[in-house]
Amino acid sequence: MPTRIDARFAALKREGRAALVTFLTAGDPDAATSRAILEALPKAGADIVELGMPFTDPMADGPAIQASSQRALTAGQTLAGTLAIVRDFRRADAATPIVLMGYYNPIYIYGVGRFLADARSAGVDGLIVVDLPPEEDDELCAPALKAGFNFIRLATPTTDDKRLPAVLANTSGFVYYVSITGITGMAAPDTGAVAAAVARIKRHTALPIAVGFGVKTAKHAGAIAAVADGVVIGSALVEAVRQSLDKDMKATDATVAAVSELVSRLAAGVRAARRVAAE
Repeated sequence: MPTRIDARFAALKREGRAALVTFLTAGDPDAATSRAILEALPKAGADIVELGMPFTDPMADGPAIQASSQRALTAGQTLAGTLAIVRDFRRADAATPIVLMGYYNPIYIYGVGRFLADARSAGVDGLIVVDLPPEEDDELCAPALKAGFNFIRLATPTTDDKRLPAVLANTSGFVYYVSITGITGMAAPDTGAVAAAVARIKRHTALPIAVGFGVKTAKHAGAIAAVADGVVIGSALVEAVRQSLDKDMKATDATVAAVSELVSRLAAGVRAARRVAAE
């Protein structure tokens, strides 16, 4: 049965444009502000939302996302609280796909069966768990697929043709291509290299390919949107949150607007790429 993610990519394919996938850490800088930002994202032009599950040791993330996770944890954010944010969002928005992204430890502590049941009832559509390789699919991936979630896997510049089939075996929804090696938010992607990588991955799968890591501006987003099925923006958005906070790292009246205005600019870049590609 098609998920919200499947439906959204199918609709965007008919429109002839890439998806704007936005990442923010749940509970950053506090639960109420995080909820308000989440509600603003689709209106600003986000097509799919990745919501980070705060964790004490986010090893694949750069300084910006690490700091956002710490702010959320300091404010008392929990995995149950993250699911509550999604549940509240679903009361007004039944269409925008929500992907939870993070690490296995909080899910393991919560309990896999309980987590999948609660995430399903809250309205979560997909999962990205960056520290569970395909060899560990029985831990979470297989139960998640059985429960009706998309399980989204990461491919990187070092994922060669020999490794790629294992990465893709139980992947659904879309493939998240990490455009640079290393941690998030530290360098800009090379569009030519990304285009070649997307073409290579597409020889192995019919799934949409969304590209992230290092995409910070509308110009970056447009360049990636011209060669991929989706563009993932994360570090730039959590930095917009940080820059809007007061000296005590608390939300201000500018916080929600700072994020939504940046998303609007990024969305314009993604949509402009469609026009360029059509000419």
